[in-house]
Amino acid sequence: MSSAARDYWASYSVASPLDRVGAALARNWWLIGLRGLLGVVFGIIALIMPIATILALVLLFSAYMLVDGAFTLYAAVRAARQKEHWGLLALQGAASIAAGVIAFAWSGITVLAFVLLIAAWSIVSGSVMLAAGFRTEAGRWWLFIDGIAGLLFGLLLIIAPLIGAIVLTWWLGIFALIFGAALIVLARKLRSRLNLAA
Repeated sequence: MSSAARDYWASYSVASPLDRVGAALARNWWLIGLRGLLGVVFGIIALIMPIATILALVLLFSAYMLVDGAFTLYAAVRAARQKEHWGLLALQGAASIAAGVIAFAWSGITVLAFVLLIAAWSIVSGSVMLAAGFRTEAGRWWLFIDGIAGLLFGLLLIIAPLIGAIVLTWWLGIFALIFGAALIVLARKLRSRLNLAA
């Protein structure tokens, strides 16, 4: 085995997969914090403007998903360049962008279809967050909270898909606030961990 190959494999054997995921999250704390801030802003807008039409909600959701997906894919590219775990980030980013594009392309879709689209995205995002929580120790409980909130929100929408647009707006706003706030707290903890390691 060449010395370059030995060095490559040694870098992977020094730290456990949990440590590598935690280190990758810590280096990208600002992206997580920015995603959290976007979630909080989206949640506040959804709560203070509940009478907005479903079309406006679809377009707002679409814009949020596209921006969220772009930031998540950027974090995946950074992780891949640094030879770190990037698959879960890429999956979540692709799911967010797909949801945003579908919502924008068919902005006149019915309330039922929109509710189910949000439910599917929420369940995928929640599952990814839960999976990430099992793969890292850094901010594990905040990832679990985000994941459980996403799964519960998605399941509630599937159980009651014909709720009114105002109630949907409130549910979406509350979910975005919880999701965003948890990501901001996680980002602060990751930043502290990175500062301690420096």
